[in-house]
Amino acid sequence: MPDTQSAPVPAMTWLPVLAIWVLAWAANAWLSRLPLTTRWTSRARDLAVPALFGLTLLFLWQAIVRGFAVSPVLLPAPSDIGVKFASSLPSLYADFVQTFVRAVIPGWLIGNGAGFLTAILCDRVPFLRRGLLPLGNLVAALPIVGIAPIMVMWFGFDWQSKAAVVVIMTYFPMLVNALGGLAAAGHLERDLMHSYGASPGQTLAKLRLPAALPFLFNALKITSTMAMIGAIVAEFFGTPIVGMGFRISTEVGRSALDMVWAEIAVAALAGSAFYGLITLIERWVTFWHPSFRARS
Repeated sequence: MPDTQSAPVPAMTWLPVLAIWVLAWAANAWLSRLPLTTRWTSRARDLAVPALFGLTLLFLWQAIVRGFAVSPVLLPAPSDIGVKFASSLPSLYADFVQTFVRAVIPGWLIGNGAGFLTAILCDRVPFLRRGLLPLGNLVAALPIVGIAPIMVMWFGFDWQSKAAVVVIMTYFPMLVNALGGLAAAGHLERDLMHSYGASPGQTLAKLRLPAALPFLFNALKITSTMAMIGAIVAEFFGTPIVGMGFRISTEVGRSALDMVWAEIAVAALAGSAFYGLITLIERWVTFWHPSFRARS
């Protein structure tokens, strides 16, 4: 690896960096206080403020690494990470498909679907709820590094074992949130449905499930990030020669931190897009709910 270190920058050179940081801070403060009257301008401001804040952090990161001549083995500059990202797109895409498409998505769907169906069953059978919830707390406390090797031994080195880890990590959060959501409908509303002669299935479909939607989407958003973490960590314990976790562990051993950060960037972008898609669907589905109107 070529040595990209240089001598530290003189103190006077930091004045433009400080000036740019102060200007960015002032611009963000001004945008945050700016009175807006339309929904579109408000949304544009909501996007501009974090974007400007993120660019400022990247600028400071670049300036500090170059200014203090930080070794790329310890912390590469964003420009170095960007160059590595652009030159490694085929490998990054293959890792993304292996980890996210083949492991995260199936495990997330199976885990959340099983947790939701179990919650409906527990709602009808009280002793299951009393037995499963304490078990859920126990399983939630288990470390991933203890579960992942077992899943690899059971399901092999390919994506199936990583999806199994994701199922375990997403099942109980959905179960707990779904049970809380099914209990959200008040007794007055249930009595009203009963007075209309509604069956338990009709009450579930027309009253309790709509009332539970904010809880369900909350679980989906929580598990979307947990699924990515679980799949990446599981790949540390055995995987084909592809995958985000495999690439991170391999490149760390080679001290290629620019590639490690490129993989982290891919994971962050994929996880943020996944979370944002669920949030967008939540807005479409629960626009009528009082909790959504309160947030709006």
